[in-house]
Formats: sequence, C-alpha cells, structure tokens
Amino acid sequence: MTQATLDDTAPIPRSRVVSWALWDWGSAAFNAVVTSFVFSTYLASGAFVDPAIVQAAAGDDSNPALMLAKAQNATVISTALTVAGIVIALLAPILGQRSDGSGRRKLWLGVNTGVVVLAMVAMVAVAPVPSSLVLGAVLLAVGNVFFEFASVNYNAMLVQVSTPKTVGRVSGFGWGMGYVGGIVLLLVLLVLFLQSFGTAGRGGLLNVASGTTGGAWDVRLAVLVSAVWFAAFAVPLLLTVPELPATAAKARVGVLASYRLLFHTIAELWRHDREVLKFLIASAVFRDGLAAVFTFGAIIAAQVFGFSPSEVIYFAVAANVSAGLGTFVAGRLDDALGAKTVIVGSLTGLVIAGLSILVIGDAKVGFWIAGVALAVFVGPVQSSSRSFLARVTPAGREGEVFGLYATTGRAVSFLAPGLFSIFVGVTGDTRYGVVGIVLVLAAGLALMLPVRAQGSSQRRIGERADG
Repeated sequence: MTQATLDDTAPIPRSRVVSWALWDWGSAAFNAVVTSFVFSTYLASGAFVDPAIVQAAAGDDSNPALMLAKAQNATVISTALTVAGIVIALLAPILGQRSDGSGRRKLWLGVNTGVVVLAMVAMVAVAPVPSSLVLGAVLLAVGNVFFEFASVNYNAMLVQVSTPKTVGRVSGFGWGMGYVGGIVLLLVLLVLFLQSFGTAGRGGLLNVASGTTGGAWDVRLAVLVSAVWFAAFAVPLLLTVPELPATAAKARVGVLASYRLLFHTIAELWRHDREVLKFLIASAVFRDGLAAVFTFGAIIAAQVFGFSPSEVIYFAVAANVSAGLGTFVAGRLDDALGAKTVIVGSLTGLVIAGLSILVIGDAKVGFWIAGVALAVFVGPVQSSSRSFLARVTPAGREGEVFGLYATTGRAVSFLAPGLFSIFVGVTGDTRYGVVGIVLVLAAGLALMLPVRAQGSSQRRIGERADG
C-alpha cells in the first residue's frame, strides 16, 4: 500500500477539519436512523407479518405464531446483512489500497456516499406490507456495503486534515461529531414525524400518517429527510478538503494483483510487526460485535420488550449520549491505565451486559439498564482502539497500517449477523440472537488478551511528533 504521511510543518485550516468531520455528523443519518433505530426496526415490526397472523394474535405480542413470524423477518434482515458483510469482506480490503496514490480518493468517497443516499431515498418505497420486506432488506444491505466503501476513503482522508500532533484530536472530534449528529437528527425526526402528540394514527408535529393503516409514512418520510441530511453534510468535505495528487509511481494493477499486494503486506506484518497484525485481527472481530450491538439492539427492544417506535428513538438518544460520555471518560483512563486495559475492560463489560438480556425477563426497565450499559462500553472500545494502534505501529508505517485498519474494519462483518440469524432461527425467539453478538465480542476479547503494546514504537512516534 502506498504510505500516506502526515506533515507537521503546515498547519491545517480549521475549516478543513470541520468540513471533514461534518461527513461523520451527516453519516449518523445512515448509522442511527437506517441501520440501528428506525428503518431496521420498522422492517422487523409486525407491519411485515401476514395480516391474518396479526389479526389472530389480537394484540397479544406473546402469541407464538406472531413471535415466530417476527423472528423469521429478523432472520431475513440479518441474512441480508450477512451477505452484505461477505461482499465487504471480499472487496473492502483492496479498495483503499487501489485508491492510495491514485488521486481519486475524494471522488470515490463522493460516489459511494451518493449510492448510500440513493438507497436511502429508495427506502421510501418500502410500504408496510409483507411483500416489501425483501426490498427493504436488499436496500439495507446495499446501503451497508457502499457505506463501508465510503468509510474506507473517509478514514484514509484523516491524514489530509491532521498533523502528527493533532491526529488523535481530529479523529476523536470526528467520532464525537458522529454521536452528536445522531442525537440531533433523532430528536428532529422524533418531533417532526415519529412522536405521537395525542392524535391516533398520526405522528409528529407534521401530523404524518403512521402505522400499517396509515402507510407508515412517519418512518418513510423520516428516512427521506435523513437521506437529504447525509447528502447535505457530505458536501462541505467534497468542496473544501483537497484531493491528494496522484503518485507518479502508482501503477494500476488488476484485482488479483491487488489481492497479492494485500497478502504481501499482511506477510510483512507477520514477519516484522506481529503485534500490529494480531491487533488488526482482534479489532476486526470485536468491532463487528460493536456494530451488531446497535444494529440488532433496537430490533430486540422492539420485538422482545415491546418498545414503540418513539420509545426506540428515546432509547437511541440515551444510547448515543451514554456512548459519548463513555468515550470522554475512556480518554482519561486510556492515558492513565493504557488503551489495552480500557479495551479489555470494556469488552468484558459488553459481554456481561449482553448476557444479562437473557435473564432480565420482559420488563422494559431491565432492557433500558442493560442497553445503556452496552452503549457506555461501546464508545471506549472504539476510541481506545485507535490510540492502541498508534502505540503498536512502528514509526514510519503509520499510513500503511492505519489504511489497513480502515479497510479491514468490517472484513468479518458477516460474523455477528450470521450468528444472530442462526440463534434466532434455532430458537424461534429474537431475544436469543444476542448470544451470537456476545460470542463475537467474546472472541474479539480472547484475541485481544495476548496482544502486547510495544513501548518502543510509542516512543518513536512521540519523538517524531514532537521533533
């Protein structure tokens, strides 16, 4: 991979940093609204169950036939995400490599973001009838694939908006903007479309028709507004952040040659920087579990604990606030105790909180406690993973290793959705899908335990940054 280097002699304009981070702010439209708390839970709701089964249940959410039908719908969604994960695993690792030095990183960020926005716009066509479930699941999968492709280029552009002295700060600023953007957007959608203000079958201040009989326009218009939100906040980056010039030595190679280069890079890490490779493998696994916490947490809240659409949004806001607070506290603990300690402790907390969902019964308050606890531990794992990687990366190879980290972030993103599908399919109960998520988190934790931080690499990085 072509190495991207940071230049600490030229100050980065603040407007450029903000423009870059606004993409993260806008991306909350897809992460929070589509994959986590609104569209995915809409797909998993009774709106896509055979009306005869819904009528026979007569409002009893514990009706076995209704529970089984909802679990089957959740399996359709997780299967679509599993296929998406396989596509990401096959293509994402080489996309960043092929864009390095090509002078087209920003172009492909714009193209991939555009496809995600178009997929979100198309979700408006997903009416609350069983025959629309597959269309919704396909659009969800397509959006996930191209969002990951866009994220590869977005993460790689970090070196274009930071210096060695500010890279951690800028990265954290972007991550924080994502959390805040999600909170703001969810509150806007809640007030305008999703919260009932006393009028049956109507949602939000705009009095939009809601529910199956109303065509679920509250959800569909919320997703449409989210698409516009994402597109609008992606524009500043595309206009303000300059493209890196093409590298003269960059030779365009075919797909097979790209995979050979990728395997060569991995072999080099195995021979010379094994701790880096061990961390990349561990983080690829546990980050898939982190993504599943938000993706399937809302589905479990709605199907198992009977959360209404507005209650899911309230939970989403609380989860994002908790994740943000957890990230802030973890930054201090990271410096005091070390990044690995924060990662291991947080993953342990995630496993315990996840397993608690199996034994808390059906009380909503129990899920609120377990869900918020899960969110508290998610932020620290994400933020400390970046700082840990900086500590174990040998000086002079930061761009190469961080590029590999970005491209392989979801390389095994089929694991959690696949295991979720298996456990739901075997038990016929959506609750037990959490076992699959916990297994992935536990596997990531097990892979993380033997990874050692290399103090000498950290000293070399510090010397270079200060010198």
